[in-house]
Amino acid sequence: MKLQWAKELEAIVDPQHIKIDEPLNKYTMTKLGGPADVFVMATTEEQAGAVVKYARKNNIPIFLLGNGSNMVIRDGGMRGIVLNLSKLNQIHIEGTTVYAQSGALIIDVSKAAAAESLTGLEFSCGIPGSVGGAMAMNAGAYGGEINDVIKSCKVLTHEGDVVVLSKEELELGYRKSVIQSKGFYALSSVFELQKGNKEQIDATIADLTHKRTSKQPLEYPSAGSVFKRPPGMFAGKLIQDSGLQGKGVGGAEVSTKHAGFIINKGNATATDYIKTIEMVQQVVKEKFGVDLETEVRIVGEDVAQPK
Repeated sequence: MKLQWAKELEAIVDPQHIKIDEPLNKYTMTKLGGPADVFVMATTEEQAGAVVKYARKNNIPIFLLGNGSNMVIRDGGMRGIVLNLSKLNQIHIEGTTVYAQSGALIIDVSKAAAAESLTGLEFSCGIPGSVGGAMAMNAGAYGGEINDVIKSCKVLTHEGDVVVLSKEELELGYRKSVIQSKGFYALSSVFELQKGNKEQIDATIADLTHKRTSKQPLEYPSAGSVFKRPPGMFAGKLIQDSGLQGKGVGGAEVSTKHAGFIINKGNATATDYIKTIEMVQQVVKEKFGVDLETEVRIVGEDVAQPK
């Protein structure tokens, strides 16, 4: 079936952008993840919509993959079609309005805005994700979040139809949105910013970038901040106070630099990473009675065990 799907998809996407059994660890920030049955890289929004429609028409599972941050793909990989939108990465600015496709890195959008003396996106200068991922989870940092600056978002529905959602229709909350809850696919976003002082904007970005590089384990692959913030608490502090830094399973380890991160020391499997997440949840629950909820998405299938 994989060969048939790939052949039929050539009517939509250039054959060089279609791969069978493609390892997904090449496309994730954790450097983890098994193969995709069929991996497709769309180069236009129209192609993305057509691939979704093809998958729905033929009852083929389909999964959208951005730049692979904030997720863990299991070692068994993904069945069906994995649609990658990283080539949809255009950014342009008109006045105080910023237009960005979902494959653009939110860091690059914040830099482009700063270059035009636009303020409002400085908080995102350290978020290692795409615009699409940031939209889906209403990404935030340093007191700001997407909800503060978003005007509208163009999405693909399950059927491959294109719909433009207003800020209100996006239903943005803490690390959630209607994109996430309904399984839509973000195509592009419109941000409304304000004119500001370029020197001040640049200074803020430099300060936040320094905080990020000095406090986060950027020298290792990771999924970013693993857990949501419990009400009135900080996940990292709970993990740190549980004595879990430096501990883990296999090649995965709770960072000694920032307890909210789990890093891939270089030889981890996705199973190691997930078991380390579960270990942290269990210990924090035992010590503090707090249920840590994951911020990262865990998707895909486990490797089949030999009988």
